[in-house]
Amino acid sequence: MELQVEDTIQWLEKSNEKIQQNKDYLTALDQAIGDSDHGINMSRGFQEVVNQVKSKQYDTVSDVLKDTAMTLMSKVGGASGPLFGTAFLRFSMRVKGIDPISQDAFTKGMEDALAGIIQRGKAATGEKTMVDVWSPVVDYFKGTTIVQADEVAQTAKKAMEQTKEITATKGRASYFKEKSIGHIDPGAASSFYIFEALSEVIKGEG
Repeated sequence: MELQVEDTIQWLEKSNEKIQQNKDYLTALDQAIGDSDHGINMSRGFQEVVNQVKSKQYDTVSDVLKDTAMTLMSKVGGASGPLFGTAFLRFSMRVKGIDPISQDAFTKGMEDALAGIIQRGKAATGEKTMVDVWSPVVDYFKGTTIVQADEVAQTAKKAMEQTKEITATKGRASYFKEKSIGHIDPGAASSFYIFEALSEVIKGEG
């Protein structure tokens, strides 16, 4: 796989489309174990991201990702803005000076993004957070020489669905303790849409 500026913008556009289409679903997930605002916050933030990246000319993928990060941090409320923003910022820093982005560079960017989420959220796998989707996807990229678009989406979807079985120990959801079992984590769901969008961009390359 190889990611250029146009591919990266398409990834963000597709992510936004999926989040807009599923805004009410994300809100419903958050009503069960959170503040009820995840869908609203993510839809507003990603719409602002698309507005931003469509209004400018970019020379590098790193610059697109940096603008994405700054927009998410400023426009998405709650914990999601800093967490998703940190992910894209760390990603952009890792791939700075590399263009287009090779699979190896993309994998390293994803590793740094995950590390940023873990550091910012003080979270680990198995705590019913977005980490539980990002970590398996990173492992997939690290473990393959040829990325299969469908496998990216399948890995993210399986990981998202598995958050149902986890007891939340982080954030607002942790207040619900065992009652959080049976519910998909909202951040894991929005992360799935981002990786499902990525898989469609990768598929479009072939």
